[in-house]
Amino acid sequence: MPTSPQPWIRSVRYDGLLILAPPFGALLVVLALPASYRHTAEMPLLAWVALVVLIDVAHVYGTLFQTYFDPLRRAQRRTLLWVVPLACYAAGVALHSLGGLVFWRALAYLAVFHFIRQQYGFLRIYSRHEVHAPGRWLAAALVYYATIYPLIYWHLSPGRHFNWFVEGDFVQFDWPAGRAVATALYVGLIVAYAARELWLWHHTRAFNVPRNLLLVGTLVSWYAGIVLFNGDLAFTLLNVVSHGIPYLALVWAGGPKQPHTQAPARRGAWAGRYGLAVFLGAVGLLAFLEEGLWDGLVWREHGTVFSWFQQLPAVASPALLMWLVPLLALPQSTHYVLDGFIWRRGRRTEPSLRRR
Repeated sequence: MPTSPQPWIRSVRYDGLLILAPPFGALLVVLALPASYRHTAEMPLLAWVALVVLIDVAHVYGTLFQTYFDPLRRAQRRTLLWVVPLACYAAGVALHSLGGLVFWRALAYLAVFHFIRQQYGFLRIYSRHEVHAPGRWLAAALVYYATIYPLIYWHLSPGRHFNWFVEGDFVQFDWPAGRAVATALYVGLIVAYAARELWLWHHTRAFNVPRNLLLVGTLVSWYAGIVLFNGDLAFTLLNVVSHGIPYLALVWAGGPKQPHTQAPARRGAWAGRYGLAVFLGAVGLLAFLEEGLWDGLVWREHGTVFSWFQQLPAVASPALLMWLVPLLALPQSTHYVLDGFIWRRGRRTEPSLRRR
């Protein structure tokens, strides 16, 4: 029986290099690192700049090119684009008034939900031709549990050499029995999914390459970054590269293809010959400015990188931090919430985007 075409987002090369390969590339880099970087809290400054500033923070601003920087989408979602940042800021101030850790804990769990949903979103894209495939629910169950199990392990471990945002933002306590049960379910789900894929191949000779690479990459990055290794650099590299680069690639490929050229029909600031340079330069510059403000006003940890921002007054007053911290975190919180809306393709979406 002939196999159906693979459901790439843009092309085998584009998807392969920028969406599916990052977790495997990140793992190879981690394995090549000295052992101390895999099992300690040590984080070199250049690695922090490359991973945190230029990928993790920068990818947040990719949302701008699907919303505020796109004239058509901005007009279509005017109310949403006003309400979400205002609501996020109000909620942030309210949470921070209860305590700094309360704010960071809420933001960390919102971020985790966003990271998990991104993997599920990619799964939906790569499974869009398999609406009636038997056992389809197993893929969804596995992509969710491939991310949830390492988080359960993290929560039920006595301590790790990394955190999501700040120390103590996750609730943790040591429960070996809970970890054992979660691990057994993890292994069982992987075995069940592998058996389902073998059954499908035997009966239909169909094998969905991007969907399976996505699932394996999710398993690799989350398990290795959180469970297998216990190092800040290893966790950050696997976590950030596997999430941020595919997200930026999806944003860049997110426009509809034109009928004749099959090229993405981009609008606004990133249209034209130098669109990619504008796109990457803009998100990198905005990330640098944001982190500079954080460092100058709040953290004071990377003065050698953000020397220009050291002239700003360091804010220590809890009353001022209650208003300042949610404001500085607003790009992140808005990104997490808006992403729950901008990738949906419902009846009200513009026709060309819906077809894409």
